[in-house]
Amino acid sequence: MKKRKSSLPFSGTPEQERELAAVIQQHKGEKGALMPVMQQAQEIYGYLPIEVQQMIARGLDIPVEEVYGVSTFYSQFALTPKGEYKISVCLGTACYVKGAQAVLDKISEKLGIGPDECTPDGRFSLEACRCIGACGLAPVMTINDEVYGRLVADDVEDILQKYI
Repeated sequence: MKKRKSSLPFSGTPEQERELAAVIQQHKGEKGALMPVMQQAQEIYGYLPIEVQQMIARGLDIPVEEVYGVSTFYSQFALTPKGEYKISVCLGTACYVKGAQAVLDKISEKLGIGPDECTPDGRFSLEACRCIGACGLAPVMTINDEVYGRLVADDVEDILQKYI
């Protein structure tokens, strides 16, 4: 799955920048410092936009390409902001053959965002995932910790209405 740059402008605060600088200083010079710094940076900012990756690279004196490579390799890292309501649509085999793509397309249409994007108001983010382990309920989506199964595209509007 391709990770994209956020369409929302980066809006870090001076407090977040100071907190990240302290984390970098704490780990600077340690072998294997990149992963813990990136994990803590994501806790601070909620995701790892290119601006944060550049701060990490400068602070640890490593190429930004290395930071980007790690951030795109490990699924724990997000390059785009997550909304208050995180919607994940399973596109694993069972879900896909039972119509998950139509569900994903309907959500995109209703919210005006694609996978790996967040609505401008920060309320919803959307992702397509590979398998959430609920194949018997295919097609499946989650909104935060709530699971919705045996979906058809026509179910989307009523489900989203609960969160609007």
